Amino acid sequence: MVNHNNKNIIEVKNLVKKFGDFIANDNLTFSVNEGEIFGFLGANGAGKTTALKILSGLLFPTSGNVMVAGFDVYREREKVKKNIGYMSQKFSLYEDLTVKENIRFYGGIYGLSSKYIKEKTDDLLKRLKMEDIKDSLITSLPLGWKQKIAFSVAIFHNPKIVFLDEPTGGVDPITRRDFWEMIYEASNSGITVFVTTHYMDEAEYCDRVCIMEQGRIDALDTPTQLKKQFNAKNMDEVFLKIARQPVTSNNII
Repeated sequence: MVNHNNKNIIEVKNLVKKFGDFIANDNLTFSVNEGEIFGFLGANGAGKTTALKILSGLLFPTSGNVMVAGFDVYREREKVKKNIGYMSQKFSLYEDLTVKENIRFYGGIYGLSSKYIKEKTDDLLKRLKMEDIKDSLITSLPLGWKQKIAFSVAIFHNPKIVFLDEPTGGVDPITRRDFWEMIYEASNSGITVFVTTHYMDEAEYCDRVCIMEQGRIDALDTPTQLKKQFNAKNMDEVFLKIARQPVTSNNII
């Protein structure tokens, strides 16, 4: 893991998000340090994606205070969006465009200069070893390659934070490992990585993890400390022990 300073780049206090009578996020409070790989873990439906969309400026909270990259998500959503990258749960590139066209298209959306886009596109294709397929349509590529391109596009403009919503869902173990190498590389370059996943083994790759259950935060610490706290051999055991706990206010951290 990389060394991080203790400056918060994300601050969340008493975040609540309701859809009618349904509470998707139940009084969430946490912070994320600059340069950290922060894992947001939980089963499907735990409230991870809702919280991520609020942090990304895509949804308004029902109540609570949320600051991202120094900006208020209520009043400064556009400033938030300019300082982040976002990779959605569903594949987010244009499948009827080629690899190269997708990269250049998103570079233009980010407002980057033509010279910068060309130079960075060439460098990116070389690093991903995709020079031979640069003119291939996205739709023709394996899912793992698509995900790598989508992640690269999400950080193309060097954002302060990148939000990844279950980025390794559906890919094989080798591709998952390669994808995490890209996450480490981004973190080492100074980008804060906020990643949601339901794969408990991926918690081991994070600096800290926040485990959600039914819209609540039930645990938040480093993987090592959580395993000690719950007397568990791995993060799968931690999650199972948390899921079996009775629901009380004392469970919420």
